[in-house]
Amino acid sequence: MKAIFLKELNGFFASLTGYLVIGIFLMISSLFVFVFKGEYNILDYGFADLAPFFLIIPWLFMFLIPAITMRSFTIERNLGTLEMLVTRPISTRKLVAGKYFASLVLIVIALIPTLFYVWSLGQLGETTNNLDYGSTFGSYLGAILLAMSYTAIGVFSSTVTSNQVVAFLLAAVLCFILYFGFEGLSSYLSDSDFLASLGLKYHYESMARGVIDTRDVIYFLSVAVLFFALSEISLKLMFSKR
Repeated sequence: MKAIFLKELNGFFASLTGYLVIGIFLMISSLFVFVFKGEYNILDYGFADLAPFFLIIPWLFMFLIPAITMRSFTIERNLGTLEMLVTRPISTRKLVAGKYFASLVLIVIALIPTLFYVWSLGQLGETTNNLDYGSTFGSYLGAILLAMSYTAIGVFSSTVTSNQVVAFLLAAVLCFILYFGFEGLSSYLSDSDFLASLGLKYHYESMARGVIDTRDVIYFLSVAVLFFALSEISLKLMFSKR
């Protein structure tokens, strides 16, 4: 698994992929948080709080993470190297894990420079460092857990097709449905709270407020494990048919 992980991570930075992902994420988030007028601008928010930034993260991740993961297995299938990887003394689980964690680490690396937002917001307040750091870093935990779920969805999408564009679109649509779909359906049904709690948005918004609940953590981990397992099953089914 370590060799696959290092190969994938080095591949991101050996090309422009890793730098583009980090650069685009930081540029778009900075524009919304500091420049563009609107609900996501922390300067217009009126409080020393990064809540607007964490509300825009699901949208940014919804496109950036599928862009990272779309090549995970599609490129191996196109190059004909997937069969070679599977025949090596490495389990399918470790193969999926190597690619999964490489993509996840890239997202975490992209998040690290946003700690500058925390520092700058602390300096902008009427009282220096008058910021709820516990709540803020709880929100960062929520963002990482959301990234774990999105990454698992993206890796799974790359196992079911050999086309990178299709893998990107499938991952983006699945992320959108799982994030917004259950809340949308809940507005039409009587047991709305239960249905809404099945979606990513319900649990992410709770953590984005800095509230760390073990139920939210378990939910995100369960979604990540589910799609991780589906990725493994998808690969095994593909090779069983050959």
